[in-house]
Amino acid sequence: MAQDRRSQRAGAASGNMIRMETIITVQGASGVHDVPGLSSLEGEATLCFSRTEEDLKELIRDAEILLGWDFRARALEAAWPEARRLKWIQWSGAGVDALLFPELVKSEVRVTNSRGVFDRAMAEYVLGLIIAFVKHFPETWSFQSERRWRHRLTDTVHGKKVLVVGAGGIGRSIARLCAGAGMRVSGVGRSARSADADFGRVHACESLNEALPEADFVVVAAPLTAGTRGLFSAEQFRHMKSTARFINVGRGAIVDESALTAALVDGRIGGAALDVFEEEPLPVESPLWSMPNVIVSPHMSGDFTGYADALAGIFLENYRRYRAGERLVNLVDKALGFVPSQAAGSP
Repeated sequence: MAQDRRSQRAGAASGNMIRMETIITVQGASGVHDVPGLSSLEGEATLCFSRTEEDLKELIRDAEILLGWDFRARALEAAWPEARRLKWIQWSGAGVDALLFPELVKSEVRVTNSRGVFDRAMAEYVLGLIIAFVKHFPETWSFQSERRWRHRLTDTVHGKKVLVVGAGGIGRSIARLCAGAGMRVSGVGRSARSADADFGRVHACESLNEALPEADFVVVAAPLTAGTRGLFSAEQFRHMKSTARFINVGRGAIVDESALTAALVDGRIGGAALDVFEEEPLPVESPLWSMPNVIVSPHMSGDFTGYADALAGIFLENYRRYRAGERLVNLVDKALGFVPSQAAGSP
């Protein structure tokens, strides 16, 4: 009865709440219709829904599986002491930095993420930003709003040098699109290597400063880990060309935002396109909003029409594998903070 009351209070929209052997708590959803295809599990699992931290504390007590539907939420750490039966967490984001607090990392709970869902969309977004800079689209839109007819020359992307920081799936997708558009691409990863299929050359992270001076565009597409937090400070911006543009679609905490702002104000770099920030939403008083050489977007580079279906599809496939005792897709190495390539699997 207690479970039924908790389920009804946190997820009344889910319909019939029949107690099954497997209990799945869905964080960040109000009912079964918020997650595409989840209704297919109603006959074989108990589905509970949590929108608030208090609900999660209560509903996680008996949960065997947690579907983290809102990847930005950080309520799990507060609810963690109540998680007595939890065995597996499916996270609906590619980055799991909001999830990997020390107690979870030390536990035996498996974590899987949504690696692969956002790669193409984010790569297209980055390519679009590069084209916007090269073709002066922000200026064109500004002149249009002022009804000003101002002819001018623009540049081409062909031959531009792009340095992609982050050699995972998202970074590789960015590299392929940029190379296909005629740009010269290199990468930054955990270790150096040559003759990489997508990047050509990959620089080790500790050699970042040596790679920066040649780049026309520096694109951050890395996950937030202990090794990437604060990776870009005033020192890195000093190593960039004064005409270079900085694009961040990774995580805001990878960049010292005050150092970036100073570099933009002082003209040490040519501009920036930022989709992620240290504080989100970006405060209205941030100077980044009004800088003419900055493009601000609200953490949307990977979101596309239909992405929720893709996220749910990974969970449903992993749930089938979980019940069958098979290897899960996108198993996160909790010590590293991401999915190693060999553990990605195929949904």
